[in-house]
Amino acid sequence: MSGERTVIVTGGTKGIGAAIVKAFHESGAHVVIGARSDNGLAKELGDRAQFQAMDVCRPSEHRKIVQAALDWTGRLDVFINSAGVSVWRPLAEVDEEFWHQVINTNLKGTFFGCQAAATSLKRGGCIINVSSVAGKRGSTNNAVYCASKFGVNGITQALAKELGPRGIRVNAVCPVYVRTPGLLGALADKDAPPSGKDVEAYLADFTRSNSALGTLPTSDEVARVCLFLASPEASAVTGQCINVDCGVLPQ
Repeated sequence: MSGERTVIVTGGTKGIGAAIVKAFHESGAHVVIGARSDNGLAKELGDRAQFQAMDVCRPSEHRKIVQAALDWTGRLDVFINSAGVSVWRPLAEVDEEFWHQVINTNLKGTFFGCQAAATSLKRGGCIINVSSVAGKRGSTNNAVYCASKFGVNGITQALAKELGPRGIRVNAVCPVYVRTPGLLGALADKDAPPSGKDVEAYLADFTRSNSALGTLPTSDEVARVCLFLASPEASAVTGQCINVDCGVLPQ
């Protein structure tokens, strides 16, 4: 196993996280999939995939998944914080429960994932945080989610400086809408941008009005950017929050 990378992906059983898991597995890596419940993806992928039950809101469970990787292969090379929740709510209806749900999952979960990873990553290792273009611009009914993702980008930039002297790179990917079951379900909420109307019609109009390429990114395209960021070809790239958005937010 000494020549094969070991990768941890939180939120790795579905959506963008599952696409990232599959991409790294196909590249030859051993992948530890962290999530609340096992949907069989690790078993489907085979010997180089392992599921670890975890709640990303609990720092101790990040430490446990890192230890599980070390017990399995003796190494950790890449840690990817992909667990997250996307949900809209107008300012007047935000309560503490909603605040904690979003912030604990998206921001606290990412921070403590980075902390746990940093204890075992060696020179040449990397952390990748799945953020959002909502971490770079605000939008209606989205203050809490935007706060969480702005925070993820801040963590990414700060830790790139802090961990850089150890040869550990920290980057983020910032997708726009990616058609996953989770996103489509979130967009169906009355407070989401479609305002209770047809979600696919909204996405089609959004794409026409905003995307430079006339399309939206897929989860596989996000995964390929993660593969690049974890590769030797990206050895000079750290502290970056890279939009994967088909030109919705050119920077």
